[in-house]
Amino acid sequence: MAKYTIDPITRIEGHLRIDVEIEGGKVKDAWSSAQLFRGLEIILKGRDPRDAPYITQRACGVCTEVHALASIRAIDDCFKAYAPALARLARNFVHGAQYIHDHVTHFYALHALDWVDVVSALKADAKKTSALANNLGNYPKSGPSDFKAVQDRLKAFVDSGQLGPFANGYWGHPDYRLPPEANLMAVAHYLECLRLQVKASRMMAMFGGKNPHIQTYVAGGVSCVQDMLNVDRLAEFLYYVKEMQAFIDNVYIPDLLAVASFYKDWGANQIGGCTNFMAYGAFPMSEGPWAQEKMFMPGGVIMGRDLANPMQVDTSKIFEEVTRAWYQDGEPKHPYEGVTDPIVPNYDYDGKYSFFKAPRYEGKPMEVGPLAQVLAAYAQGHPGVKSAVGAVLNHLGVPAAALFSTLGRTAARAIETKVVTDAMAGWVMEAVERVKAGDTKTVTEWSWPGEAMGMGLTDVPRGALGHWLKTNKDNKIENYQLVVPSTWNLGPRDAKGQLGPVEEALVGTPVADPKQPLEILRTVHSFDPCIACGVHVIDPDSNQVYKFKVL
Repeated sequence: MAKYTIDPITRIEGHLRIDVEIEGGKVKDAWSSAQLFRGLEIILKGRDPRDAPYITQRACGVCTEVHALASIRAIDDCFKAYAPALARLARNFVHGAQYIHDHVTHFYALHALDWVDVVSALKADAKKTSALANNLGNYPKSGPSDFKAVQDRLKAFVDSGQLGPFANGYWGHPDYRLPPEANLMAVAHYLECLRLQVKASRMMAMFGGKNPHIQTYVAGGVSCVQDMLNVDRLAEFLYYVKEMQAFIDNVYIPDLLAVASFYKDWGANQIGGCTNFMAYGAFPMSEGPWAQEKMFMPGGVIMGRDLANPMQVDTSKIFEEVTRAWYQDGEPKHPYEGVTDPIVPNYDYDGKYSFFKAPRYEGKPMEVGPLAQVLAAYAQGHPGVKSAVGAVLNHLGVPAAALFSTLGRTAARAIETKVVTDAMAGWVMEAVERVKAGDTKTVTEWSWPGEAMGMGLTDVPRGALGHWLKTNKDNKIENYQLVVPSTWNLGPRDAKGQLGPVEEALVGTPVADPKQPLEILRTVHSFDPCIACGVHVIDPDSNQVYKFKVL
């Protein structure tokens, strides 16, 4: 049985190494190893808790607003100062814009290249591409001349020989299935996505103060008072929401369906699927502690893929263990009691093999992220999610079980983007009506709590994010723990030998050519994508190192 190492994985957040054993053209076993130690929990000890939202935003260059939100929710909970309605809406505006930015960027800039052969677009017929695009949606710049212009730009780019990140793709790989016309359509929409990405960032800055690092989340509410009380400002934000809706309805969803129609076997065979799912919920519709909030996207637990019996999240059942992680050994701990005590890593992978801990719920690994969020909402009868999921399944002619796959995870992101964006228009109008009615409170007064605890739980584009805070009698941070989506999804095995979600999802994945591990990247990227880098695949039989660079 051959073992292969892909290090680092490209187009994902952070430094990740994946080891796989391949037998009979499929992944037999897998190991996920986070190679970077952050140590934010150590940095925060002894600080004013109000520093936490600004420090935790620096966890990475992508996950900024989401850490600010989870952190400020932990402070709200610790201080028992919950955001009033107008502040809740302001936070939902910024968080919703983050969803749009992350999910659309994920599909086009990070993940689509696992399904789309860019070079194949040079062979496309622009008229047929236009006909395909107009059959799927109604969006400007979809005429034959528009696609021909994109094709000419692409050809000039290729002819220049200066392909930058596109130079090392697996173009021509046998599992690229889209016809040239669909590939050209995807390339054109990739370029359009770059324009929309800027506007989504602007939406975040409108009520976040700046982007990417949000400044307006404060204990008990928000500081963007004048923006929330300005009806013209709200109308401008609504204009951007409408523009995003048009792109999602006429480009993103149709492109997803076009791609998925050529990869139905990934859904039918549940390639890349996991067993258990958890979501905390997102976008509160009421004020108060997390356990009492009504969420627009409800949280829940799905065990054993049983959509008929969703359960509510019980946070007392969340523990992290470090048996296979590069930390001092100890018993599994709840995040409130979490300890971050790293050791020098042994890169020979003897026993411990990751800087990620292994979070477990009721002792089970849980997939978090868009698929978990959509499954929790779908199982609880969320009208918008039920409708969108049903439309996708009906269009593709596949059962709900197809959701338990890499393809289902990719579809869930698009479904969630549509549902959230559609809801945002209504939230803007709610804010307008509240301002007109004189409901202008944007912060709840609070006093220092002394020794106290609080947790900030919310779903974010990559999944269930939790911040746990304990303060001492001097109102300083005594302990602070982050359990982030990537820890849930990319964590290692536990003491029982249970695989982490990404490891589980990779088992059974078909691999046509181990030297071009496109299918492995496809499944990993469906969880948590980020930066492009170099890939090294090691052949253990010859000990020869093959070096490939991919975008």
